[in-house]
Amino acid sequence: MIDDDDVAARDAEFAALFRRFLTDVVHRADAGPSALTALGELVSQHLGVDARTLAVVEDSIPAHRLADLDAAFDAIAGPDDRIVGVSGGQQKRFASLVEMIAGGGMPFGEAPVDYVSVDVGPGEQRSVVGFGLRLMTVDGEPVVALQRAADPQHGRVLASVELLARDRGRAASLLAALRTAMNEHSVLRGKVLTFSQSAFDYGTGAIGFLPRPEVPAESVVLPEGALARVREHIVGIREHAPRLRAAGAHLKRGALLYGPPGTGKTLTVNHLVSRAEGVTTVLLTGASIRFITEAAQLARAMSPSLVVLEDVDLIAHERDLHGSPQPLLFSVLDALDGLDGDADVAFVMTTNRVELLERALVERPGRVDLAVEIPLPDADARRRLFAIYAGGAPFSDAAVAEAADRCEGVTGSFAKELVRRALLRAATAGEAPSDEHLRQATDELLDDREVLTRRLVGGTDGVEASPWEDDGPTGYGSTVSFSG
Repeated sequence: MIDDDDVAARDAEFAALFRRFLTDVVHRADAGPSALTALGELVSQHLGVDARTLAVVEDSIPAHRLADLDAAFDAIAGPDDRIVGVSGGQQKRFASLVEMIAGGGMPFGEAPVDYVSVDVGPGEQRSVVGFGLRLMTVDGEPVVALQRAADPQHGRVLASVELLARDRGRAASLLAALRTAMNEHSVLRGKVLTFSQSAFDYGTGAIGFLPRPEVPAESVVLPEGALARVREHIVGIREHAPRLRAAGAHLKRGALLYGPPGTGKTLTVNHLVSRAEGVTTVLLTGASIRFITEAAQLARAMSPSLVVLEDVDLIAHERDLHGSPQPLLFSVLDALDGLDGDADVAFVMTTNRVELLERALVERPGRVDLAVEIPLPDADARRRLFAIYAGGAPFSDAAVAEAADRCEGVTGSFAKELVRRALLRAATAGEAPSDEHLRQATDELLDDREVLTRRLVGGTDGVEASPWEDDGPTGYGSTVSFSG
């Protein structure tokens, strides 16, 4: 079986060799001055000078920001600007704008524009220029811009823009204006995003979009005042951002949610995300945390923003994408450190095993300035959790409270499974759900033969749960601050 990485490596090597071949063809020493291609004549006519005499200003764009580049051009373009495609088949994929202009007989000319469809939201797509030449007039001066999407199959892992103007300084100024407009008109702004490994795994992440969750405060069971404190630290600070900046206070902040699996760290995060309406949010979990550098760069550009790193303990000893000798965790801390203090960026990390992180965080103080413990719920919190999950079932309050009292040491995910089993028992028996079905389901889950099942659904039996168990839907905890 041929390994996908081997195929990708061979494709990249072939692309590099073919591009070198094209360059050699264009710049043959014995060919003399290369004649303008049909495309070169079009460009020269637009610019009013021989395009072969001009230098190209080029910049690379992350593949996931191609739609932003398209939106930036739309914002800057004038009413008489137009876009043309480029002929030349596969050869154009490997050629630079200079080579397309003076291609030594290569068939580069005008053709239909290549468009690609990219995701710009959950279930939402936008058609953008994948390969096209923009003939523009900016501040009264003609400019040419070649816009192309990433093409990892042929060795281009980044999107790019190549600018040509009679004055190179004007091309550089347009590039700076495009960068600014990309952030101002970004299709990513205010969305909930996640990174995943790209199809060809060149160390670049592909962006996905998630719907913003709707989690009211009533669904999160924490001690009185704890959730409000976390929410104020992560979400509330942005409301006072102008005054804090004026006073010289930094806005960058981080929080750590820690505790056993199933106690509600994820739901607490989801509540924060639901309250961060209009804030660009990046969710990374497990293997996707390797894209922390890309996420931090995006968060800086999209400020105000929120970056969530779930299950950080899973990468405490993992290496980064480049095989660095330092653990990926330090790349995470470096990303937090690399943000400007006035950037309105908040980080939230969750972990089941805080002991794996505590030393690294203490040795690098200031990255995380609030730690929130979410332990197993006490008796009162357990009653509230059971009441939440039994809210739509016809069980009496007394029966629900009795079940909660019997199930010491369990989490909200256990309560959810218990109610499901009680309803299933009633359905199987062809009976209306009753308190007796709830008692029977409780007896079943508390049976000595169900020890592993209890642990899998959020009951620890006094033994620390396995670190790979999923976080449950509700939580209970306290807050502490990191010193130093």
